[in-house]
Amino acid sequence: MRVVDIIEKKRDGKKLSNEEIDFLLDGYQKGEVPDYQVSSFCMAIFFKGMEQDELVHFTRKMVESGDEIKFKNIKKYLVDKHSTGGVGDKTSISLAPIYAAFDMGTAKLSGRGLGHTGGTIDKLEAIANFKFAENVEDMEALVNNTGIGLMGAAGNIVPLDKKIYALRDVTGTVPSIELIASSVISKKLAVHADAIVLDVKVGNGAFMKTLEDARLLADRMLDIGKGFQRNIVCILTDMDQPLGKAVGNSLEVIEAIEMLRGNGPKDYTELVEVLAAEALILRGDTKNKDEAIKMVQDMVASGRPLENLRMYIKACGGDPLIVDDYKLLPTAKNIFEVKAERSGSVARIMAEDIGKAAMVLGAGRATKDDVIDHAVGLILEMKVGQVINEGDVIATVHYNSDSQLETSIKMIHESIEWSDQNIDERNVILEIKR
Repeated sequence: MRVVDIIEKKRDGKKLSNEEIDFLLDGYQKGEVPDYQVSSFCMAIFFKGMEQDELVHFTRKMVESGDEIKFKNIKKYLVDKHSTGGVGDKTSISLAPIYAAFDMGTAKLSGRGLGHTGGTIDKLEAIANFKFAENVEDMEALVNNTGIGLMGAAGNIVPLDKKIYALRDVTGTVPSIELIASSVISKKLAVHADAIVLDVKVGNGAFMKTLEDARLLADRMLDIGKGFQRNIVCILTDMDQPLGKAVGNSLEVIEAIEMLRGNGPKDYTELVEVLAAEALILRGDTKNKDEAIKMVQDMVASGRPLENLRMYIKACGGDPLIVDDYKLLPTAKNIFEVKAERSGSVARIMAEDIGKAAMVLGAGRATKDDVIDHAVGLILEMKVGQVINEGDVIATVHYNSDSQLETSIKMIHESIEWSDQNIDERNVILEIKR
């Protein structure tokens, strides 16, 4: 068997056997197959794709290349919720306490943000002295005691995927639907949860810019999950405007808590309710979506999720009083009100530009070594479909340094597309695929 024959076979759109996939990937992991041949193989996949059983076996090789996390000491129904990333996406902070209130456990690896999207770790580290679980034992203890388990990405999870992604990043093959699906799902499969809830973002502020591409990605991820006999659901959600109002770490923590008080923005609240309801459906509590959402709403109204969040923050070394006193969170020194320069309907808010407007203030990272200012960010006072008058406040900027304020304000203004016609509100839930 030769690697070049495998590349040519995939180049010609033919189906590979498990043995051929093993030969190429095992050789690459051992250092026997060079980067340039695997790069060529990725390009062949980019153009010709993979059939379901090919993709399932390819993903299995990613999972088996490193450690797998199995929670042997947790008796709860474990849910791994994953978002493909967006602006203002703080759903895990609200969701995990809701899952816990239903006696489910959150079992997920969380990441830091880079560029215009934020990471859950960065947001919760706005809480003084907050420490994430550093190993499986700590995570098991947190889930058993609080129902919430979030851990920073483990070092030896799917190392083969990391190695291949580095090649894709410099060879123009990152957009391959099959390779994206395998990369995302391999990390979920390496962490053994009972249910996988995937939030696939669609739009300007997301990696998937079109609904068509998002559908393809969701279908391939479902193919892989079902190939591994996992309970999985994909929710396609709008990212053609930021989620909620808050963009920036401390500000997003506050908005997530406010949702648990029943005071969250409409789109953010709806998304959290649906993500929670889908976990209940996967567990078998009900088959009816509306009934599941009502169960979630009643649970939030009971106050139990807020109490679970207090318990989790305390268990992680933070002050649980931040749930009731936001002054204990980092607060920016200055606030500037950005006002509309014209009247009209908001036709579009470029989510990526809003994310970058917060990033330049210090809320995000341009490089992985940048230090985040947890206090800064912005609160949007507009949504698509809203009628705005000239001079109305459209955003409130929270900042510590004057140096990037004008740049941020300019980016906010440039992010808005206006219309003189009435514009419909955007739906946050686009489709649900099971």
